[in-house]
Amino acid sequence: MMKLFSFLIFSSFFLRRVSLVIGDVGTAASYGPPYIPTACGGNRAGQFPPGNLFAAVNEGLWDNGAACGRRYRIRCVSGNNRPCKGGSIDVKVVDSCPGSPCPNSLLMSNDAFAAISRFPHAKINIEYTQI
Repeated sequence: MMKLFSFLIFSSFFLRRVSLVIGDVGTAASYGPPYIPTACGGNRAGQFPPGNLFAAVNEGLWDNGAACGRRYRIRCVSGNNRPCKGGSIDVKVVDSCPGSPCPNSLLMSNDAFAAISRFPHAKINIEYTQI
């Protein structure tokens, strides 16, 4: 698992804060309904977590279906026109990204994407960690 560490560096003239990001970086976009059927839960409505905070993942994260049910903590780090709201969210993997190759690391449900991005149709740069 990856962690974020911050520490202070003292130099002769300045105090600086340096952050080390120990996580994975990638891109994300939103996708909308219909969300079912999914590769993980088929047509089961109960597969979706509260708040509809879920995602589909690319081939590398999909891991031949082993990603079903995994949870990731996602933080928006950048994008065009400063889309990031700040903070992070936790999502559950319910599907693989349609199409191959997938243009993003994760496709997030509209609700999940709206929690971290100001723009619903943006492509954002993210930091993500499996939790």
